[in-house]
Amino acid sequence: MPQKYGSIASLTQAFCDRTLPKSQWTHEAHLRVGLWHLLHAPEEIDLDKSPLDNLRERIQCYNEATGVSNTPTSGYHETLTRFYVWLIGRFLDQADRTLSEDILAEQLIHRLGNRDLPFQYWSREVLMSPLARKQWVEPDRVSGLESVPINQFHVPLVPR
Repeated sequence: MPQKYGSIASLTQAFCDRTLPKSQWTHEAHLRVGLWHLLHAPEEIDLDKSPLDNLRERIQCYNEATGVSNTPTSGYHETLTRFYVWLIGRFLDQADRTLSEDILAEQLIHRLGNRDLPFQYWSREVLMSPLARKQWVEPDRVSGLESVPINQFHVPLVPR
């Protein structure tokens, strides 16, 4: 695990407290925080909200706290957030849930951490559009994400 993050719990706490340095809010950090939200929903989060709702709100607040405006061209991105919540959920469906959060996070990053992964489903033009940033936009390169088996990605979840 990269030292800059510490544990998934400490990373998520710093993110939620808005004390995580902006330079550490990387793609990997997004995935780790997303994983934590799915692992801990709803018992340790707002009970009236889904993990997606909590992430949406917290990412937007974190952005504002670090000087990133949530606009049609920057900041929070609804389609990407929903995609990764779905993908992390699919990952967890097949993961060995007896493993620690930090090991699960490493497996998630190893398996699904490629930043270009969404472009297997969306063209750059569609995914980077203001509409996709504002609301869910269906993939334009495949006919629905449910038809894509997660086992097509990279490596097995648990080494055999």
